Amino acid sequence: MSDEINEKLRLIPSIDKLLDIPAIRDLTVQSSHSFVRDALRTVVDDLRKEMQSNSVSYNGEIAAEIQKRLQQRIHDARQSKLRPAINATGVVIHTNLGRAPLAVEAIKSMTEIAGRYSNLEYDLSTGRRGKRDAHCEELLCQLTGAESAVVVNNNAAGVFLTLNEVARDGEVIISRGELVEIGGGFRIPEVIGRSGAILREVGTTNKTRISDYESAINGNTKAILRVHPSNFRITGFTAKPSLEDLIELSNRTGIPCIEDNGSGCLVDPETMGLTDEPFVQVSIRSGAHVVTFSGDKLLGGPQSGIIVGKRELIDRIRRNPLMRAFRVDKLTYAGLEATLRLYVEGRESEIPVINMLRYDSQTLLERARRLINAVAQSLTDTGSGGAAQTGSITLSIGKSVSVVGGGSAPERQLRSYPIELLHRKISAREVEAWLRRQATPIITRIENDQVLIDLRTVTTDEESTVASALKSLSEIE
Repeated sequence: MSDEINEKLRLIPSIDKLLDIPAIRDLTVQSSHSFVRDALRTVVDDLRKEMQSNSVSYNGEIAAEIQKRLQQRIHDARQSKLRPAINATGVVIHTNLGRAPLAVEAIKSMTEIAGRYSNLEYDLSTGRRGKRDAHCEELLCQLTGAESAVVVNNNAAGVFLTLNEVARDGEVIISRGELVEIGGGFRIPEVIGRSGAILREVGTTNKTRISDYESAINGNTKAILRVHPSNFRITGFTAKPSLEDLIELSNRTGIPCIEDNGSGCLVDPETMGLTDEPFVQVSIRSGAHVVTFSGDKLLGGPQSGIIVGKRELIDRIRRNPLMRAFRVDKLTYAGLEATLRLYVEGRESEIPVINMLRYDSQTLLERARRLINAVAQSLTDTGSGGAAQTGSITLSIGKSVSVVGGGSAPERQLRSYPIELLHRKISAREVEAWLRRQATPIITRIENDQVLIDLRTVTTDEESTVASALKSLSEIE
């Protein structure tokens, strides 16, 4: 280490001396002494490493630099790591952004339950211990037509628990074309294996016939599993048996038919233009013994996995020792129950996911015009292709598509009119990063070197925040 660097390092005051600086001492009053001391040590260690690498130089007082860094570190430490964000990507069910935003009724219910005691496992009619899963079972059965229902913490847990109970130590027959990866590296073959069941693949990637299932059945067959390939499609020279064909085989052989329905659509998918998504009610009416699906995708509720089906099998799943490991808490039940009630009462349009998917593209065009006018009064043409310039930015209305997201309906594209944003001095990547770093992060997407703000996934209440950010961005030279 050079003498010059050693000389710089000697200029760093000791921790005790730094703690005696009045401004830093004041921080120990606002926070604990140990919290400030630990943060200070980290700041000093980082500064020392920078000096040793000769990557920084300071013209001013080192103590002042340390104080500035310490204040920033304490400020950052006090900020919640989990923060609200504005989803301007146009991806409705955005897994990275928390999937489905909840309905107002669900939020109210969760807030009320969160701060108080509740009858989570208490039977008010008898004054004795009750069952937590009773809170949603009746609604789920009413909506789906199933005999019984149970809720776990996500759909992967639902599939795992079902197979562990129904097919442990036995074979599960599944088409090779349905051996999907469901995101995050979780794969159906691995879920089956960890459940204690034995995977029995049939058919080929693109073609599986009912005869393939029939030929695979033997004395150790415990279940037939059908998995909806949510996040991809195989087209062209393809074939697979219908759910009705599988259920007929199931009933004929006495082997349960289990369907991983995936997204959990509880309204007719065609009302949202989703012609290739399974409808939970149809699966139950067709006779599936067990159907599992997510609560936070097309259903629009909190994260959960829902298992519905024949009472005898659901009762077995409910008694499985692993059920306790996969059960959900009071907040999930509160949010899910409120969401399900909206369906029962015919108010599903109040569920954000349903509303966004049904959004009329003309309404999106009008909202885009309004937001641009709020930022730049000089808009010359509010039609598609028109542009407005204010300060350093140019705003125009483009034509693009939104997507469902969350592994649902990968081929479905929703016509949209996003705001196209260009900055005179900085690149699209830099603009995207700048918006992402705002107090309320605004998450966008980039197409053709332009930042797109798709209002399909931005609430009207959030428009003013987006407008304010764009005004600030226009002032950057």
